[in-house]
Parts: sequence; structure tokens; C-alpha cells
Amino acid sequence: MSRPAGGDDSAELVSFAERLADESRQLLGAAAKGAVRVDLKPDSSFVTDVDRAIETRLRELIEDAWPGHGILGEEFGAKDAGADVTWIIDPVDGTAPFIAGIPVYGTLIGVSRLGRPWIGVLDFPATGDRWTGVAGVFARRNDAAVRTRQCGDLAVALATCSNPDFFEPGEYRAFARVNDRVSYTLYGASSFAYAMLATGRTDLAVDSGLRPYDVFAPAAVISGAGGLMTDWTGASLCLDPAPQAGTPASASRGRILAAGDPALHAAALSLLDA
Repeated sequence: MSRPAGGDDSAELVSFAERLADESRQLLGAAAKGAVRVDLKPDSSFVTDVDRAIETRLRELIEDAWPGHGILGEEFGAKDAGADVTWIIDPVDGTAPFIAGIPVYGTLIGVSRLGRPWIGVLDFPATGDRWTGVAGVFARRNDAAVRTRQCGDLAVALATCSNPDFFEPGEYRAFARVNDRVSYTLYGASSFAYAMLATGRTDLAVDSGLRPYDVFAPAAVISGAGGLMTDWTGASLCLDPAPQAGTPASASRGRILAAGDPALHAAALSLLDA
């Protein structure tokens, strides 16, 4: 069925994104019960046959339902990336936890509008949780509305970081300035950490080396919950219309700062951008 590429079709797109998440949950949940074939990408990150199978299926569904939309996926790159509306897919976010059986892995389904995060679905089959949101409008965990919590003081903030091994030396020094000021930093939760920030259980997230498929869906959900996500200079996330292979495909250069409270974001930003 053909549909227009533009316009505010958010309700229909949210419904379709959740249909995609249903599909990915079935595939990922089934795969988690058996042996997983693991390969290494050129950048030494993990990829499995499950990543490829889920992205292939989601692309087929998107191309059939929304042929005028672009697609950017982790495993198979960009198609019509300059389209006004682009689907941004991470078929298995947290591939290493998936391989290890640690239940913070899931599928991220984002939709950008004019290159900005718009709609997001974060689906975690191992816990049965799904976060859905529209930037600046709403966010929910399963059927319940969620909001970020107010916390403007770094000294009492609970922070997360996916993996400081992703940082370059200068980035690590910047991160350390924040890490030295917060109450505690939790590592290794992948995008589940962003979901919990949207739910008001954590306050701050600092990461580097990420790609649009890692952050566009969480950015929409966090915005819908009252928080914000930018790069380390405070610039809004934006999609490069012609991403190069192996690059972040975003003006953020993969350096991400998310916070539930604007005052906390500003405090952390002043340390990262010092």
C-alpha cells in the first residue's frame, strides 16, 4: 500500500512501528532460546545471523507499507536516506549482552522527520518491556505513561555509560570530569539505560562512538518523557543525508549526552565541552 512521504502521520507510524516491534520480538525471542552464530564486523564488533534476519524482515515490511520513506539500518546501510521520513533500525541493540544472555538486549525502531528524531520504539523481549514515544508529545512503558525525574544536581545524579572503552583519550578525560561529579555511574546496560532514564530511574547518560540507529529511537522516547538528548556541544541530533560507511552519520559524531532534567544536562554539558 502506497502512502505519502511527508505529513504528520505520527499515530499511524507509531502503530506500524509497534507492529515491527512485534515482528522483531518474535524473531529475537525465539533466537534467544538456541545457539547463536557470531561473526565479527570489520570494526571488531559482534554481529549474528539474528541481527541480519530481523533487519531483513523489518526492511521488507517498511518497503511494502511506506515505499516513499528512507531506511537506515545497522546491518544493511541506507536506502533513500535523504527522504523527509526515514526509518532507523537497530535489529539487535546490545548484541554482546544478547550473546552472553544478559537481558538488556532489544530492537530499536526510530523514525526521523527532516533528519531529526521523531518517533521511537524500544523493545526488550527478555523482560517483556516496550517503550514507545513521540518527541515532545508522549512516552510510555507498555501501557503506562512515563516521565523523566527532576534532578538538577550532579552530586546526587545516577549516570549511565554503555562502555568507556569506546572513548578516545580526549573523550575519556571529558567523561571523567562528569564521572567525578555524579553520585554513581552504571556501565553496560546498552539502550535499556536510556529507557530507564525516560522512566525516571536514572538521570544522565554519557556515551561516545554511537550511531543514529543506537540513539534516534531513544532520543524520541526521552524527549516524549520530558528529557533531552544532544551531542557533547549541546547541538541537536541530526541525520546526515548521505552517511559514509563506518561513520556516525550524524552531526553528533557519536558523542551523546542525555538527561531527564534540563538543568542537569546543562551542568554536565559544561564539563564535557570545557
